[in-house]
Amino acid sequence: MNERADRRPKGLGKRAWLTTQFVRRILRTLAWSNFVHVTVIGRERVPASGPVIVASNHISMLDAVFLWGALRRRAIALAMAELWTWPVVGWLVRRLGHIPVVRRDNGSGQSAMAQAEQILRHGGVLIIYPEGRLVAAGESEPYKPGVAKLALASGVPIIPVGTTGTDLVLPMRRNRGSGPAFDRRQEVTIHFGAPIDPTGFDDPEKLLDHLRRRIEELRV
Repeated sequence: MNERADRRPKGLGKRAWLTTQFVRRILRTLAWSNFVHVTVIGRERVPASGPVIVASNHISMLDAVFLWGALRRRAIALAMAELWTWPVVGWLVRRLGHIPVVRRDNGSGQSAMAQAEQILRHGGVLIIYPEGRLVAAGESEPYKPGVAKLALASGVPIIPVGTTGTDLVLPMRRNRGSGPAFDRRQEVTIHFGAPIDPTGFDDPEKLLDHLRRRIEELRV
């Protein structure tokens, strides 16, 4: 293994941890004040140490904020590269060491997977959205194989997460209609499921099918 590959990822460094603590304190203050009604279920299922993949459905641009904020460990997410160009958000994702992915770009996808493997090798938490894009209510999107291949290659467990309500707080523009752009009266639930051991599967597609079923069950 070369020195570059063995280097501790930026997202697992001290600066990222201090930023994580600061931002999560703000998010928890908002939650405690009921600025947005958030219920977190099963957070204790995420192990206190060691590598783990956290995989969730993706229904709103707010998903990562709530899921990342619900965790008690630092976590690095794979996210759309456009975020790196946004004011404030771009600075934050860089500071936290998140991993940009350019959609429909194989080279970017391969680079992101290599960085994800590095996070896991260093015992980190990786957040990934297997659908690869926002999926509106009533729509479906095949799961991308990356999460299954990563879990099978590394032996790292996957924590399935069912996220509900974020699409009502911040709807996609095309589904908003005449409703508000942001509705903090809606309730959000982040439901962590029991870990999935990838060693019980011999095929990425079987693991993906199982993961999808588990996530759908957690959304009920």
